[in-house]
Amino acid sequence: SAEFCSSLSSVFRCNGSLPCGDKGRRKSRFALCRRNKANGVKPSTVHMSCTPQAAKAVSNKEQHSISYTLSRAQTVVVEYTHDSNTDMFQIGRSTESPIDFVVTDTVPGGQNQVDSQTLQSTISRFACRIICQRNPPYSARIYAAGFDTSKNIFLGEKAAKWRMQDGQMDALTTNGVLVMHPRHGFCQDSKPGQWREISVCGNVFTLRETRSAQQRGNMVESESNELVDGSLIDLCGATLLWRTAEGLSLTPTVKHLEALRQELNAGRPQCPVGFNTLAFPSLRRKDVLDEKQPWAYLRCGHVHGYHGWGGRRDPEVEAECQERECPMCRARGPYVPLWLGCEPGFYVDAESPTHAFVPCGHVCSEKTTVYWSQIPLPHGTHAFHAACPFCIQPLSGETGCVKLIFQSPLD
Repeated sequence: SAEFCSSLSSVFRCNGSLPCGDKGRRKSRFALCRRNKANGVKPSTVHMSCTPQAAKAVSNKEQHSISYTLSRAQTVVVEYTHDSNTDMFQIGRSTESPIDFVVTDTVPGGQNQVDSQTLQSTISRFACRIICQRNPPYSARIYAAGFDTSKNIFLGEKAAKWRMQDGQMDALTTNGVLVMHPRHGFCQDSKPGQWREISVCGNVFTLRETRSAQQRGNMVESESNELVDGSLIDLCGATLLWRTAEGLSLTPTVKHLEALRQELNAGRPQCPVGFNTLAFPSLRRKDVLDEKQPWAYLRCGHVHGYHGWGGRRDPEVEAECQERECPMCRARGPYVPLWLGCEPGFYVDAESPTHAFVPCGHVCSEKTTVYWSQIPLPHGTHAFHAACPFCIQPLSGETGCVKLIFQSPLD
């Protein structure tokens, strides 16, 4: 039986599962386990251009290699040899067999990118690879670019590339692979770290001026490409959260989240207008509006049932974040249904769901909302903004989250 070597990645915006369900290599989370047979590789021989050895390395489908095209007349080919001490896992948009974890572009609100003709994907087909040690301490390192079906990585003339002091080549991919390691681990006291770019050889750099700029950033020799609990991996169109096996053992389980939901419902929160009892739907019905669904005015946090007070009387239209005036305090702001955050990997603690992200209405613990509202996530090719991890919708308001105010039953 394969033992856990490291961790699980959670895809932002999926909230526990993909909209069409988790299938095969396309999932909302992916566990990396020790393989039955090692498939890791490490760099070995460097061939200068136009040599028979270089041509043989590229054409040999049993030989991993990376080709750096410097000009039409010059290409450097680096052979990679088998490493019996590591396992390799590849992530990308391609559905071809070398990709272990297929990711698709994400759009705010939890929907998949479906009309690829309208919006071209910015995620690379072979985006990155993660190399895990097969023995303790099971460290995992990330590298930009993945090997294709011919076991090659081709870096064209336009890719930013350079020769290092030891004679090896290195490069950045078109839209880059960005990584952020949290400070103080992934827990209640976590703080965001700095976003960095990871090269093809796993070196760490400050960010380029834009994602695809020709000029690389400065090398950060004091930092490494080793993933830690809570590391974020951004592939320019999808963001992944890396959790270690040890870190996951401390996070709430789905069973615990369900117990918190039942405890919240057992308090029989009431709508202060209709006086009807409210209840969060089961985690499996996380996208279906229920007649007992709690709604909230996100400017003030007052929780109600759905009502047509001072606005439209269609809950489907209302869910589009139309501004409404709270009948309790007259504060104006988004009036939205509340949804429990169902992906345990995003929680920094196991406390009660008391706060909601603004303006999407996903509910989780206070420290979890505070942590994610502090993190600037890459958006497009040059922007950053905080977003709800459960649906990737950009946060708004002063803090990006609000404390919920429930009314207890009058009896």
